[in-house]
Amino acid sequence: MTDKHASRIALVTGASSGIGAATCRRLVAEGYRVVAAARRRDKLDGLRAELGDRLYPLELDVDDAAAVAGLAAALPDAFRPVDTLINNAGHDTGGRRRFDEGSADDWCAIIETNVAGLIRVTRALIDDMLARGHGHIVNLGSIAGLRPYATGTAYVASKYAVHGFSETLRLDYAGRGIRVSEIMPGVVRTSFAEQRLGDADGAAEFYDGFDACLEAEDIADTVAYALKQPRHVEIAQLVVLPAS
Repeated sequence: MTDKHASRIALVTGASSGIGAATCRRLVAEGYRVVAAARRRDKLDGLRAELGDRLYPLELDVDDAAAVAGLAAALPDAFRPVDTLINNAGHDTGGRRRFDEGSADDWCAIIETNVAGLIRVTRALIDDMLARGHGHIVNLGSIAGLRPYATGTAYVASKYAVHGFSETLRLDYAGRGIRVSEIMPGVVRTSFAEQRLGDADGAAEFYDGFDACLEAEDIADTVAYALKQPRHVEIAQLVVLPAS
């Protein structure tokens, strides 16, 4: 635990599993107080039991505009103001299909969470960061935001959008004390593929089809690296790939 982060407060979306949960663990170990935000309350309560009173579980659906708008006011005093935001919530439910094999609603639901949800949460917290003159926003993108692939139309589009949003947000706040970092992982072995496919066996087969996969902890380490830099250093983008 480092004194440098003793008073820092981070909010992590999509915190109930995978990269989000691993990031919560890593930031608590680094001395942050962490707001773990996700839809699955039982998973969040499990994290709270594991990590103690430096973690605050917040049941939140980033697709719920009203809930996100009231986010800052809903936090207890010990967990505000948030000066570090990890935008991690996202999904590809129903993905890995050719575009005509899914409905417009299927594809728009991916955009709603991965892009609109990220924008909502960032907007809910940016004013406090600007008022204090410092903050750090870390957006979890994907290598898919640089390298498109077949059967990923909506997901790839969402990650291209996250990339463009991150790049432009950084320009908006240059010289204002707010850093913006984008983490772009390759394939990470988590529950993501099972949620995408709705099939545990299919998810295992998907990951086994790669020579190597990253682990959630690898991405949590990358997030921590970006946050640890001195304030005059801004890690704009980190592409993280499994070594093969």
